[in-house]
Amino acid sequence: MFKRLLSILGLVGCLAAAGVSAYAQDLVINGPAPNFRARTFDGRMVSMADYKGQVLIINFWATWCGPCKQELPFLEGYYRAAQDKNYGLKILAVTKEDSIPIDRLKPLAAQVHFDMARNFQGPYSVLAGLPTNYVIDRNGILRYAKADAFDLDSLNAVLVPLLQQPPPADAVPGSTKTSFAPN
Repeated sequence: MFKRLLSILGLVGCLAAAGVSAYAQDLVINGPAPNFRARTFDGRMVSMADYKGQVLIINFWATWCGPCKQELPFLEGYYRAAQDKNYGLKILAVTKEDSIPIDRLKPLAAQVHFDMARNFQGPYSVLAGLPTNYVIDRNGILRYAKADAFDLDSLNAVLVPLLQQPPPADAVPGSTKTSFAPN
């Protein structure tokens, strides 16, 4: 019994050392996306319900992360193009930097048009490194989870089919169009 407990504690320790939440291991691609709660930089509490009927990217990032520094402006450009055409894309960028005061992060948040959060509660977490991205479709199904920065080809491969899906019948009327061709 004691050896089994040590093995379990060792596994949890390895997962923590690798930056992988034990909860993240329970997420299933093509399965229902679990709920979460987050406090945005402007103080709002958001959850899955706030993104109902939308395609949602949850992006974990840090200012010291080189690929994140390239990915955030790229995501901003993609997001703005999708918003201009009303495709129903939403992004929640979650910083993993508890040591940096929020006042130092707010100027960065002012440069993007998607939600940025710091206090995040839920089963989503950094996988093998930063950036880590999750994509949830309009029907609340987890479609993607990977520790890697998106480029245009990889983002289009994931998002275009999802953005082409019609919104669910109980989504907010008129919130999306059903085809996407990025500029």
